[in-house]
Amino acid sequence: MEIPSPYGASETHGDVHTLCYELSLPYPQHQVWEAVATAEGLPTWLAAAEPFEPREGGAVTLRWLNTDPEGNTTVAPGRVTAWEPESVVEYTVEVHGRIRFELERAPVSVGGTLLHFTNEMPGTDDERLDCLAGWHHHFEYLMQALAGHPADWATWRLDRWRELRDEYRQGKRELP
Repeated sequence: MEIPSPYGASETHGDVHTLCYELSLPYPQHQVWEAVATAEGLPTWLAAAEPFEPREGGAVTLRWLNTDPEGNTTVAPGRVTAWEPESVVEYTVEVHGRIRFELERAPVSVGGTLLHFTNEMPGTDDERLDCLAGWHHHFEYLMQALAGHPADWATWRLDRWRELRDEYRQGKRELP
């Protein structure tokens, strides 16, 4: 079964951007939860989480395992601001603002899990484009990790991110 590519949309109010993605994943909800809400799952597609206190109000620091165009690694300390096991996890962290994952069972006819992702972040339009491409790229890694192929960060390159960023800049990826 081919997994559809993630897509993103955004709205801007002042200097705050809301990025949204919806993915239909052919994996059970508990498996997707493990990937987005555990210290063991997050590094397979997104970032190392240390410390990670799995509860509302708990401390979390996300340390991205890839680099930006200048070779810098993002380190984002913050808090777990919502925690409903196997349903909702939200991290509010420096740099990226509010990052929210909402999971629900897909209709029986579809199967798997629906993942609704929202990122509310301050920043410039360039930063919005950077994050749209970055989240899209990381969701590609999430789909690979769920299929049993965690990211090999030693081989990560900026080429795919640059391609996605250009597509978002040209409006080819973003939904109306």
